[in-house]
Amino acid sequence: MGFYNKLFGRNKKQEEVKEEIILEEKIEKVEGTEKEIEIKNRIEVPIKEEIFAEEKKEIIENKLKPEIIEVIQETLEEKEIEEVKEEKNEGFFTSLKEKLFRTREGLFGKIKNIFSGRTVIDEELYEELEDLLIQSDIGMDMTVKIVNALEKEVKSKGIKDPNEIYSVLKEVMSKFLIDGENNLDIRDGELNVILVVGVNGVGKTTTIGKIAKKLKNSGKKVIIGAADTFRAAAVEQLEEWGKRAGVEVIKKEEGSDPGAVVYDTIQVGINKKADVVIIDTAGRLHNKNNLMKELEKINNIIIKKLGHSRYESILVIDGTTGQNGLTQAKVFNEATKLTGFIVTKLDGTAKGGIVFSISEEIKKPIKYIGVGEKIDDLREFNTKDYIEAIFD
Repeated sequence: MGFYNKLFGRNKKQEEVKEEIILEEKIEKVEGTEKEIEIKNRIEVPIKEEIFAEEKKEIIENKLKPEIIEVIQETLEEKEIEEVKEEKNEGFFTSLKEKLFRTREGLFGKIKNIFSGRTVIDEELYEELEDLLIQSDIGMDMTVKIVNALEKEVKSKGIKDPNEIYSVLKEVMSKFLIDGENNLDIRDGELNVILVVGVNGVGKTTTIGKIAKKLKNSGKKVIIGAADTFRAAAVEQLEEWGKRAGVEVIKKEEGSDPGAVVYDTIQVGINKKADVVIIDTAGRLHNKNNLMKELEKINNIIIKKLGHSRYESILVIDGTTGQNGLTQAKVFNEATKLTGFIVTKLDGTAKGGIVFSISEEIKKPIKYIGVGEKIDDLREFNTKDYIEAIFD
């Protein structure tokens, strides 16, 4: 039985129609709580034109009956449960596949096409594959490794049909992604530090905010340190994310010593028995020596305060920048021994090959990938899910 049948019965009389009007008008007049606004947005009651304006006014002044409110709440709860079930059933893989539509349809759609329609496996096929991989920002060195590994695998399996190569390529490329170390190393009962580095414009500040919110939602006490003291906007953005996530942000005035912010942040974390401290850093590559000195100083402060060198040092890279991202990774890995990467904006590129280059070249795992603006669009990286999402 539908909502209104359940509430008013199938054969409505005028008095019952009046109750509908009460419900609708009261909802329209509601301003305030999110629940009331939700009710207004999600329940529609048809207006019966035969009810005169004066009679309608009289009805509006009445109060909603308790049984009407009860049915509204019951109906909303049922809808919410159904929506949650649908969301869970959709699953991470389906959602990720949709987010990486451009990469799948762009690069890997073209790659699949070079195998179809052929009758022989020859050098021309592998040359075409090389060209497409290079165009995808995988880079020359990485491309050579992939194609050589593919040729060996094809020969060892005795494959003669070109159409069977695509699935083999999928297996080969997945082996170049580091697996099993993709989760952040967060240990219970101690203060965990996550140092986040990266050039300006890659989405570093936003990524820090999203990580903080995720950790807070998982029950961790989180504190953010705004050590990018050279860019005022970075501190303001972190403060905004701090408000959203409900976490404290430690800062100093613009131009202050970043090391002092790191020291204070860790000390606050110790004093307040925090689980995680996340530290933002300045992202400037125009002077490599200054960058390395600054990060070396920050690393020394972290080690001294913690009493050990076991902490996360994560590089954030814009997935749309291609091989430039690999160059950044090499420079930052020299300045601070990286423990992993976060690749952002992968939903905005038809290439996405940088994921493979970085993983193989620097030999560090990818911790997260960014596939959109929402908090849930920062995804924990899983090799199997990623490969399944980009291969058609």
